[in-house]
Amino acid sequence: MLVIVDLDDTLCNTWEAARWSVLRLLPHLIRKRKFKALLYILTQRYKELEQSRELHLLDLDELVENFMERIYQKISEDDLREMFELVDRTFFSNLKLYPDAVEFLKGLKDMNAKVVLVTDSSSEWQRKKLEYLNLKQYFDHLIISGETGHSKLEPYNFILAKRRFPRENEIYVVGDRDDTDMRGGKEIGAMTILVRRGYFKSLLPKHADYVVKDLREALEVIKNEHKKRT
Repeated sequence: MLVIVDLDDTLCNTWEAARWSVLRLLPHLIRKRKFKALLYILTQRYKELEQSRELHLLDLDELVENFMERIYQKISEDDLREMFELVDRTFFSNLKLYPDAVEFLKGLKDMNAKVVLVTDSSSEWQRKKLEYLNLKQYFDHLIISGETGHSKLEPYNFILAKRRFPRENEIYVVGDRDDTDMRGGKEIGAMTILVRRGYFKSLLPKHADYVVKDLREALEVIKNEHKKRT
């Protein structure tokens, strides 16, 4: 059995932690008189980046730099460094595992599943999260978009996961986003399980075989499907 698992907003509260970083950044922008950047955030123009390939390959610091350079032709290194420190400090002070995450991963290992993390963003950023959350031990392999050069908007990384364990014919994909995790799972013939939480929870799923409220339900789905096949 191969289980491909997403990280952000599936195992941990990435969107919530990022939201706190943005909120903490607002008074900083006011003090620095960066009113164009403030307006960009308040009018939610950052939503235009959701389908951008670069969003899925960069870390939060790089995204801050990217959006500041979209607004201002020039931004000083000191201003950027100050924002980076503020964003990182706020993000990691608010980043938490969901209460069911470790139980879910341990449950998969108890089933002798091969567990592969397929996640978007830069290598440094995602590996820093894994170390901070003490999760690396639960995965048999890590596939990070910043290392492969391909985001989950395309099936490449899911194909890599399947090729890494070619003997595993029973495949599941668990994640929070339909147009990346679920669609990628369908591309490799996996059973897809959408965990409805995080930033994308209100979107209507098109590619999910199952929609669950948490990882405990996801684990039960996998156990039940596995019983049918044995």
